[in-house]
Amino acid sequence: MLKLCGIRFVWFDGIPLVNRPALVVAALVLFMVGPVEAQKKFVANYDEARIPEFTLPDALVFEDGTPVRTAADWPKRREEIVAMFADQVYGVAPPRPQKLAHSVLSKKEVFGGAAIRREVRVHFGDESAPHMDVLVYVPIGTEKPAAFLTLNFRGNHSVDADPGIRLSETWMRRSTGVKDNKSGEATRGAAASRWPIETIVKRGYALATIYYGDIDPDFDDGFKNGVHALSPPKKASDWGSIAGWAWGLSCALDVLAETELVDAKRVAVFGHSRLGKTSLWAGASDPRFALVISNNSGCGGAALSRRAIGETVGRINTVFPHWFCDNYLQYNENENACPVDQHMLIAAIAPRPVYIASAAGDKWADPKGEFLSAKYADPVYRMLGTEGLPASVMPAVDTPVVGRIGYHMRTGKHDVKNYDWKQYLDFADKHMGR
Repeated sequence: MLKLCGIRFVWFDGIPLVNRPALVVAALVLFMVGPVEAQKKFVANYDEARIPEFTLPDALVFEDGTPVRTAADWPKRREEIVAMFADQVYGVAPPRPQKLAHSVLSKKEVFGGAAIRREVRVHFGDESAPHMDVLVYVPIGTEKPAAFLTLNFRGNHSVDADPGIRLSETWMRRSTGVKDNKSGEATRGAAASRWPIETIVKRGYALATIYYGDIDPDFDDGFKNGVHALSPPKKASDWGSIAGWAWGLSCALDVLAETELVDAKRVAVFGHSRLGKTSLWAGASDPRFALVISNNSGCGGAALSRRAIGETVGRINTVFPHWFCDNYLQYNENENACPVDQHMLIAAIAPRPVYIASAAGDKWADPKGEFLSAKYADPVYRMLGTEGLPASVMPAVDTPVVGRIGYHMRTGKHDVKNYDWKQYLDFADKHMGR
């Protein structure tokens, strides 16, 4: 991506995409700074000794400098924090539609009679509005179960090889089995290793998942696609893609509540990587989510931005300029100036339970920074009368610490493993019940 005077020019999949008129600007950049500087590569820091000095903003101090003294003060401070994240980081989303037209596309008993699988089409308004497809598994014999609500990366058909699941027709990122940004049969079940669906339903939980591209395709074209087309961003504080995906999750929760397929008061929102960032923002901005899970969410998710280890604010805004609102650009290589950091995002979920997971081989996402966000959110949880995070130092690999805040660092790389799901299911048992 090239950027000059607030104007951005992005290449995606080899195709030039323009976000604000920028063709001339790209040429100017090359002329003024030269091709070497314009194509300068980002070099990540992984050395703790080279972390810049920083001071974290205090989650328990109001913007006017007044301390938060009691639990009764917290709702007002939480409102301040959520508003700052909306205005400066993720962007302000429009109100959800009052009416979400929806219909059942398919219904089938699966897993030898252990669950009912439904595909539900949800329109963001009436039936002429854009739509998303929600794949829902509900355990048989459990009335209104607790549920996990999630987004997936490769289409609903990728989470299980079941030929009865509709093949996504939405724009898809390049990967094996995807041709011309459209899924083929080779992508069916391609991500099943991340989704132990039968285990989840046999534990008594429902699972609802949505292809995130149904809500907003993950490329920068000036917000002309997905739900942003319903309310195109016009100001620097208007919603980016993460806010759009979170907005879609809240719409899905509306439908789950209306259809009574699950207990809408016991829904955990879960996400991995960029969708882990999304789950945290969904949980912070929509207090109806009973439990929040972030898996390897890193920069812009659970990791402290001010540490600037691995992926940084400047790097993420450069490569993925559509994820956040334009106000966030001012904190590129300038994290200390931001009025919030990610421990405050975790705190904004309080007193609801939140689980943060890292991977030892995922230094890009800064596992220590993810743990520290949980640690620095702990005082808020304790002020609200919960057990918070029962650890003051980072635990050993594969050694979960579980209170109202849960944390583990798993052996391995950036991924979702059965080990992770075991911790999440146990955490849900502890805080939501089956």
